[in-house]
Amino acid sequence: MKLSREARDVLETSMLQNRVGAKDRDEIETLVAILPDDRVLLYKNVVSNPLGDLYRYSIHIRIQHMLTFVTFLMLAFTGLPIHFFESFWAEPFNQVLGGVSVTRIIHRTIAVIMIVSMIYHVLTITLGSWWRMRAGTFDIRRTIIPLWKDVRDFREDLQYFAGKRKTRPEMDKFNYKQKIHYFAAAFGNTVMVVSGSSFLFPELWAMILPTSVASHWQELMRLSHPHEALLALLVIAFWHWYNVHLAPGRFPMQWTFLTGKITREHQIEEHFLEYLRNLVEQPAERKALQDMLESRELLAETGRKGGKS
Repeated sequence: MKLSREARDVLETSMLQNRVGAKDRDEIETLVAILPDDRVLLYKNVVSNPLGDLYRYSIHIRIQHMLTFVTFLMLAFTGLPIHFFESFWAEPFNQVLGGVSVTRIIHRTIAVIMIVSMIYHVLTITLGSWWRMRAGTFDIRRTIIPLWKDVRDFREDLQYFAGKRKTRPEMDKFNYKQKIHYFAAAFGNTVMVVSGSSFLFPELWAMILPTSVASHWQELMRLSHPHEALLALLVIAFWHWYNVHLAPGRFPMQWTFLTGKITREHQIEEHFLEYLRNLVEQPAERKALQDMLESRELLAETGRKGGKS
């Protein structure tokens, strides 16, 4: 396989950061050279463990995801009956919990847990990035920060699905869809925290804001809080869950949020640049890939293609 300029740069940076010796470097370069140019042949011929093959998320990220997942659903299913308490469906729900006053207490308690989870997340990514900077292994391309490459990946992915490209773009650890998901959730959580605080501490906001603005601010927050919650619920149900769990090749569930691992073919297809780093960081993966190429006779296919060119 002839790597693109970006893929070559990722591979060289990873080998430099991991202080790869001459022997390992030769092994990696040889393995990359015998890969078929058509990456579709790779991920369509891989047999992977549904629970995941390659490490992706730390235990901290998995705990944060679970906290966010559970608190979000509980906040939605307690908050909406509070706002629409007079609706025919909300009253029975509130009664089961002990009345709307009890539902409010539950809702606010869960909100505190969600805020703690958000702080935990910010500390994790900040301290983790700081530690990698000190170790000389930080690479902004492996972060969730949007880059110009994501715009190009989005355009090229559209071309692929429109039949104008043979392969999907070489995307990194977090592709453009995941970054959109992440920052949409971050924005939504921020709106919910700010608007929710205006209900609990109206005097504080009245002190901060000019008198002419304070009443309008409260009204805006009362409108945005339930509607942002409903929008987030719809986005999670119809966009995030589909892309992560229900899409072909992921159905009925992707286990990454529990195991912290991603399947091999998924990483090759949607995170090829990160897969190259795994070849550097995990010697066992080199043997697994070599065995797969030989068992599927992809080396011979590559040789025939090379002979025809």
